[in-house]
Amino acid sequence: MIPKIILGKGPEATRRTIGYLFGKGRANEHIDPHLVASWNDFAPDPGRSPHRDPKEVEAQLAAQLDQPVKMLGDKAPKYTVWHCPVRAAPEDPILADAQWADIARRIVAAAGIAPAGDEEACRWVAVRHADDHIHIAATLVRQDGRRPKRDYDQRAVQREARQIEVDYGLRRLKPGDGTAAKRPTSKEHFKAKRLGQDATSREVLRLRVRRAVAAAADEAEFFALLEATGVSVRLKRGPSGDALGCNFALLGDTNDKGEPVFYSGSTLAPDLSLPQIRRRLATTSPEPAAVRPGNPWHQATNATERIPHHLTHGDKHAAQGQLIALGAALDLLPVTAPAALKAGLEQAAAVFERATRSRIAADLDSTRVLRRSVQAIWRDRPQDRDGAGFAMLLDAALTAVAFAIHWHRTRQHAQQEAAAEQTLLHLQVAYAQVAEPVLASLASRAPSPQTKRRYAHHLQQAVPEHVERILHDPAWDALATVLAEAEAAGHNAATVLDQALGQRTLDDARSPARALTWRIRRLGERHPPSPRAEAARATPVQPAAAAPPPQPQSARRR
Repeated sequence: MIPKIILGKGPEATRRTIGYLFGKGRANEHIDPHLVASWNDFAPDPGRSPHRDPKEVEAQLAAQLDQPVKMLGDKAPKYTVWHCPVRAAPEDPILADAQWADIARRIVAAAGIAPAGDEEACRWVAVRHADDHIHIAATLVRQDGRRPKRDYDQRAVQREARQIEVDYGLRRLKPGDGTAAKRPTSKEHFKAKRLGQDATSREVLRLRVRRAVAAAADEAEFFALLEATGVSVRLKRGPSGDALGCNFALLGDTNDKGEPVFYSGSTLAPDLSLPQIRRRLATTSPEPAAVRPGNPWHQATNATERIPHHLTHGDKHAAQGQLIALGAALDLLPVTAPAALKAGLEQAAAVFERATRSRIAADLDSTRVLRRSVQAIWRDRPQDRDGAGFAMLLDAALTAVAFAIHWHRTRQHAQQEAAAEQTLLHLQVAYAQVAEPVLASLASRAPSPQTKRRYAHHLQQAVPEHVERILHDPAWDALATVLAEAEAAGHNAATVLDQALGQRTLDDARSPARALTWRIRRLGERHPPSPRAEAARATPVQPAAAAPPPQPQSARRR
C-alpha cells in the first residue's frame, strides 16, 4: 500500500483539489468517484447527489472544508491543502468502501490531521476513484483555528501503511529510510503515456545522469556527455558566480508554454545533486601516480572480486562506497554489452540503483580501480576474446551482489535488500546467456584424460575439501582447458592453480570449477615468469646463519 503526500496552496487550492477528485481524471481514469468517509460522516457527496448539479455540490463541499481556513483570513498558512492518494497493489484483494473508510481514518490519525477522538481536528474527506485506491483531502487548519501537529507526517503515514498491510492481509512493502529516489507523479505518468513513451522524463533523466557520472573522468566531461545524450543543463550559481547546483531537462520535453521541464539533480535522486556528483567524480580524477597498464576486463573483475571482502571485513563507510562503485559499473555495462544482453542488464542497473544508497556516508577512496577500469571498457572497447571478459566480470558481480544482499539485511535496509535480490535475478539470466557459450567452447577443447588426471591430482593436493565438487562440476572440462592453455603459454599449472586458489576462498562459490576457470584464464593471459624466477620460486630459502652474540665491551678489550 503506497500513500503519498502532496501539499496545495493558493486561494483556490481546495476547490481545485475537489474538482480534480470528482472529475474524469487526466485520462478518464476516475471511475465512479464518491465519498467513503469524511470528518463528520455526513459531508455533501458530489458523487452521490443525483438530484443536484454535481458542480454545485463540489462547491458546497469545498466551502465546508475551507471554512476553518477562511476564518484565519491573512493569518492562514501558506499551504492549506493536504492531499494523500493511497493505492493498493494490483494483486491485493478488492476492499469494500467501509474498509477504505477505516484505512482513511487511520491515515489521517497517523499524520496528525485528525487524531482519533479529536473533535476539533482538521476537516477531511476520502474519495474512492476505483477498486484499488482512494484520495484523502484535508485542509490544514483545525476547527479550533490551530495548526495540526504533523511533524514527519510522511514517515508516520508510511509506518501506518505497513501496519495496515498486516491487518488487512495486503502485499507487504519494504520500509524505507528516506534515501529512495522520488517516484514520478501521476501527471508525469499520464504525460508519458500520452506521448507513447515507456518511461517518464524523470526516469530517463535519472538513467542518463547516472551513466554520465559513471563514465566521466571530470566535471567537464560529465557535462559534455549529458549534452551528447540529449540532456540540457542549467546551472544554479551563487553570488560569487560558482556553480552551486544544476537542473536537468530532456531535449523536447516541454510544458504547456513550450518551456523545457527542468528537474533538479536532488529530485532525480538524493545522490545526483551537484555536490554529490562532484564527490563521485573526484574518485576518477587523475592522480600523480600512474595507473598500472593492463587488461581492463581483468582489472575490473579483480576489483569486483574484492567487494565481498570490503562488505564483510571493511568498515561500513568503505562498504557503502563499494556499493556505489558497483552500481556505477552496472550503469555502464549495458552500453558495452552484446545486443541480446542490453535489456536485462539495463533492468539490473535500474533496480540496483536503490541498493547503492543508505544513511551511511560513503568512503570512495578504495573504489578508484573499479571505476577507472569500467570506464576504460566503456571508452576503449578492449578486445574481449570469445566473450570471456564479460562473463568473468558478470560472475564477479553476481557474487558481489549476493554479499550486498547480506550486508543490507544485517543492517535492516529492507528496500535495498529487496533491490539487490531483484538485481541478482536479472544478472543470473544475463550471465547464463554470455557464460554458457564460452564455457561450452572451452570444454570442447578439453585436454587428454591423462592431462586431466594430472590436474585432478594437483587439486587433490591443494584443496582436498573441494576436489569432489570441482571434478563433478559441469565446468570441470573448461577448467582443464584453461589450465592446459596456461601451460602452453609457459606457466606452471600447479603454480597457477595455487595462485588462483589463493585469490579467494571457494567456500561460497556457486560453482568452484567455474570460479577457478575465470581466475586461471586471467592469470594465464599474464606474461609467464622467466625460468630463473621459476627456479628461485621452487628453491627453498635457506635461513641465514645466526650472527654471534655481541661480546661485552670488557671482553672486546682483551
